[in-house]
Amino acid sequence: MDDPAALLRSVTTIAVVGCSPKAARPSHQVARYLIDHGYRVVPVNPGQSELLGLVCYPSIAAIPAEVTVELVDIFRRSDQVGPIVDEAIARGGVRGIWMQEGVVNEAAATRARAAGIAVVMDRCTKKVHAAELMGR
Repeated sequence: MDDPAALLRSVTTIAVVGCSPKAARPSHQVARYLIDHGYRVVPVNPGQSELLGLVCYPSIAAIPAEVTVELVDIFRRSDQVGPIVDEAIARGGVRGIWMQEGVVNEAAATRARAAGIAVVMDRCTKKVHAAELMGR
């Protein structure tokens, strides 16, 4: 696994795939936390047009080229990660793939790393940020 804290330090824009409109869901809470800590969040959810007051896109591929995406934070089941990673690779400019707690897909991780993209699996961006960047 690549260094999660270093990856978070190196990016400013994060696409949150599977971002939920429900405030009680972890994906919503993490996206809000990232916004509150200075990151630009790009919500991705095919069932929504706006989340957290931001334009929401149906997929990574649908995010306009002029919108920078440095990190793709995935809140989807492990078996759904492959196409998301493939879209991130095809997009170009993505420096990191982050699979949230409980999400592991070795084949997708291998493809991302082969494309020069850092990968973190089975970790929470909010917890890593709070513990390692905020010292909590």
